[in-house]
Amino acid sequence: MSSLRATFTVSFAAVAAAVTVLVGFLSYDAAARLVRVDQQTVFAEVVQDLRDQVREHPLGPGDFASSDPDHDGPLDDIIRPSRTDVQVLGPGGAIVDRGSPPLPVNSHDRAITDDGTAGKLEEHKEVDVAGDRYRVATVALGGGRGAVQVAQQFSDTEDLLRELQQRTVLLVGAVVIAAGLFGWWLARRITRRLVRLAGAAEDVARTGRLGIQVPVTGYDEVGRLGRSFDRMLGRLAQSEEDQRRLVQDAGHELRTPLTSLRTNISMLRRIDELPPAAREELVADLALESRELTDLVNELVALAAGQSDTEPVRRLDLADLAEDVAIAARRRTGRGITVRVSGDTTVDGRPNALQRAISNLVENAAKFDEEGTEPIEMVVEAMGAGRRVAVDADSGRSGADAVAAGRPGPVRVEVLDRGPGIADGDLVRIFDRFYRAADARSLPGSGLGLSIVREVATAHGGTPFAFRRDGGGTVIGFTVGGDGPEDEG
Repeated sequence: MSSLRATFTVSFAAVAAAVTVLVGFLSYDAAARLVRVDQQTVFAEVVQDLRDQVREHPLGPGDFASSDPDHDGPLDDIIRPSRTDVQVLGPGGAIVDRGSPPLPVNSHDRAITDDGTAGKLEEHKEVDVAGDRYRVATVALGGGRGAVQVAQQFSDTEDLLRELQQRTVLLVGAVVIAAGLFGWWLARRITRRLVRLAGAAEDVARTGRLGIQVPVTGYDEVGRLGRSFDRMLGRLAQSEEDQRRLVQDAGHELRTPLTSLRTNISMLRRIDELPPAAREELVADLALESRELTDLVNELVALAAGQSDTEPVRRLDLADLAEDVAIAARRRTGRGITVRVSGDTTVDGRPNALQRAISNLVENAAKFDEEGTEPIEMVVEAMGAGRRVAVDADSGRSGADAVAAGRPGPVRVEVLDRGPGIADGDLVRIFDRFYRAADARSLPGSGLGLSIVREVATAHGGTPFAFRRDGGGTVIGFTVGGDGPEDEG
């Protein structure tokens, strides 16, 4: 995680450096360009004013003398606006009034002094004067009377710009350091929660305990990740607990038929000593126990598969599934089975799982009403579009609570028999794994059939229910929620 923090820090510093360098460069370039252009423009205006003066008035070197007591001569008009250095030359290039500092005079400047055209110009863009750089312009007075040299120092401007450049570099460095520190602080704040999540994951990997507390704070992406991780661990812990209970219950339930089988197998060693009737009974017991053991294993496999069902969800009609189950049950049990359908019974679900649940309900009814003559009834009814069923935990009867209009309504499936009924104390437990009522323990079965019904109903957003039937018997069924199950695929 420290590498992520370092990445954040370096990224912040790099972005800040790039932005600051770009802004600093553009700002410095704009400022330098503005200062240079401004000074050059001022100097050009001064030179142009001087040329206009000498063209309009026949001026001589004495008119530009620096000793003017009134300070209202042409020289003052040049110096005031631009703080320029002025040097006056006489005929032949002789210095009449020396500048401060003195300006160099070359052959071109001397030639200008003797020129007869007033305002003629000789420019020097860069001249070294006493270690400083100047731009110099020599303007002829005309008629061979001399010339005036005007100079503007720009080395001090360059020094100022260099200082500005240095300060810009220092500012960039300070911003980069500040950005790095801020990036480190921000990365530490962001990654602190990720570090805790990583620690929780490492604890799970090291100890194998899924019930650890996951630190969850905030509502951003990291907070959502923490909550998702917490929910994932919760579901894994629940799945592990379900598997543990399933293995424990299965081991307990398998022990009885296996013990009986072992006892009967040991009797096979003395089968020749047994009378024919005892032999037949022994073989029948072995067949019955092996069949019950097979049924128990099948139920366990079905229950375990239901916990991690990957069967795809699709649109189906529960009435059609009920008809298929009824046909198979009539053929297998010889009992009359009627199916009553009401409303639109199409739902989103897993067909194999739902068919298994309905089949378990019918088999349970046939087993407990084995001597009955009346047909077993199946009812598949829609509870109404836009309404959700709420099953009363005490009575098992359902009511309907309004939900958002437009959603598909739940469907109710129930199987009615005229068997001995179920005691009040057993009604709330018949959907538990391996639970068998006291008066049903002598009957064949694993105690898992109704548990599978509960698992299927819950997986499809519904609820199992059971209650006594008016006139004797039992009503057992489940609802399938209108929104259907969550598709794991």
